[in-house]
Amino acid sequence: MTEETPGFEEHQPQPPPQQSDATPGTPEEAEPQADAAQDKDAAQPAETDRAAGLTAQLDQARSALNERTVDLQRLQAEYQNYRRRVERDRIAVREIAVVNLLSELLPVLDDIGRAREHGELVGGFKSVAESLETVVAKMGLQQYGKEGEPFDPTIHEALMHSYAPDVTETTCVTILQPGYRIGERTIRPARVAVAEPQPGAQTVKPTEESGEAQAAEQGEDKENGGPEEG
Repeated sequence: MTEETPGFEEHQPQPPPQQSDATPGTPEEAEPQADAAQDKDAAQPAETDRAAGLTAQLDQARSALNERTVDLQRLQAEYQNYRRRVERDRIAVREIAVVNLLSELLPVLDDIGRAREHGELVGGFKSVAESLETVVAKMGLQQYGKEGEPFDPTIHEALMHSYAPDVTETTCVTILQPGYRIGERTIRPARVAVAEPQPGAQTVKPTEESGEAQAAEQGEDKENGGPEEG
């Protein structure tokens, strides 16, 4: 038997502690972190490219919208012009139709006027004539031409001409046939006899006549020796 020395125990060697497969800070753990950083850096340009693509698409959509808006405005303006043109043509066609109809009735209206002047517009004929005149008046027909009004070559047609001492300008002295118009449009000019002032005749104003009379009286006083002194 071996003797054991007191106070001393036999120390047996202990096995070293087992280390884990991946210790923090080891190359095995650093590699995934580097890969994640690289993926993040690679994702940033992709997001930038995606945003740029969306911006370009938005610009294209806005450009297309502006073009369609301009086209719509042009079409709307053309439609409004078309409507106005159609309405104007419709009114013009209506006016032409009314003028043609009333032009055919003018001889009848002339006969009614002559019958009225001769006192022959009586009985049922008078009622029919007045109804016809009312209808044509509602359609806008207006009769014009009166004795004594100044002659206007745009609405009067002179068939007779004479001179008169009591007129100061060319005047309608006789209405041979009345004129008719619709609004400002003349259907038939009034046919009239006109009179002009006498050739060489001068119209003297009342003030001038009184001045000439006073001058004549003063001349007579001078020839008689003037007024007698008291």
